[in-house]
Amino acid sequence: MRLSKFTWFLVAVITIIYTAIFIVIRVQNPHHIQATSYQQWRKTYVIKQSANRAFVNTSNQRSKPVALSEGQGYGLYITAAAGKHGWASSRDFDQLLNYYLAHRDRVGETHQTRTYLMKWRQYQKKGHWVSDINSATDGDLFIAMALHQAAQIWPKRAAYYRNLEHHLTNDILAYEYNPQTKALTVGDWATSKSKYYRLMRTSDVAPTFFDAFYHSSHDPRWRTVKNGMLDRLADLSAQHQTGLVPDFAWITADSAKPVKPWTVASENDGNYSANACRVPMMLAASKDPRAQKTLSRMMRFFSHRTHVTAGYTLTGQQLNHYQSASFSAPIFEAVSFNRNHGYDNLFSSQKFVFSKPLPKDNYYDATLTTIAAMEGMN
Repeated sequence: MRLSKFTWFLVAVITIIYTAIFIVIRVQNPHHIQATSYQQWRKTYVIKQSANRAFVNTSNQRSKPVALSEGQGYGLYITAAAGKHGWASSRDFDQLLNYYLAHRDRVGETHQTRTYLMKWRQYQKKGHWVSDINSATDGDLFIAMALHQAAQIWPKRAAYYRNLEHHLTNDILAYEYNPQTKALTVGDWATSKSKYYRLMRTSDVAPTFFDAFYHSSHDPRWRTVKNGMLDRLADLSAQHQTGLVPDFAWITADSAKPVKPWTVASENDGNYSANACRVPMMLAASKDPRAQKTLSRMMRFFSHRTHVTAGYTLTGQQLNHYQSASFSAPIFEAVSFNRNHGYDNLFSSQKFVFSKPLPKDNYYDATLTTIAAMEGMN
């Protein structure tokens, strides 16, 4: 049976409409994933303590909340990223910022000097909130970078955010920097009198952050930090064919070696584990050749695995047999910034982290997945 001209016209119109819908869905899908991830993350993990103050709950139990400087840094960083799309306001950012400002650490033998570093943990004890002293460098770095970004996103608040960034980055260099190793320490407690003064957390190697802080402050020490820490990370990566780096390492001005088990927090301190899993995320956007080489070595190792599992020894032996978003999301972000480098298969294989709603009982997985969505799908 022959079709009429009108029928052919109708078929053509329907085909065009479905094609347009398909294209729109494909184009908007990353945008939808970003928006949904942010909204789910904020609803699940951000707790308002008062009208003007909020914190990120890292305990995985809303009934027993715990705030960490790391979590607060991530929260500010994610909120700034959401602000670029109009999903978050400067008020949302300031609520998290006010919590950080209310929990600044003090240093000195009698803790008399108040800094712009954040106390590393707050939690409830016998019905009252208590705060543990000492800072954690990873949290302070993310808070500072979030302030740097917020100044660009909300111009009316830019002067305020830049001023805080300046104070915080100055204090990072004053209290979380070892001029002997030319690297950041793990916190203000790791002083020259501490046996941990030469300890480096590999996920604190943040070259794009260091570049941003240098451009804001013009302090040459940020270039020194970038060069020193990238060199040590490259040293660690070159020690094994896998290119993997440990959670923590002992360093000097010209050498680095993984720590032994239980040096800091767990039996996996010297393995590619819960801290080092963030390294691909921290190197993802850097154009520095040392960062690119270290990242490429690691990504090639992962690209030859059937499944990327939750942690490895530095020689490539699995620590666990299950997959984890804490490990896969940073890899997805790293590959998304570095396509056509020989490990694009990871872009598809690690995208599974976005195939289901964010977990409501795993702050770390949910947070790293949200960061990967916000940055890796642009």
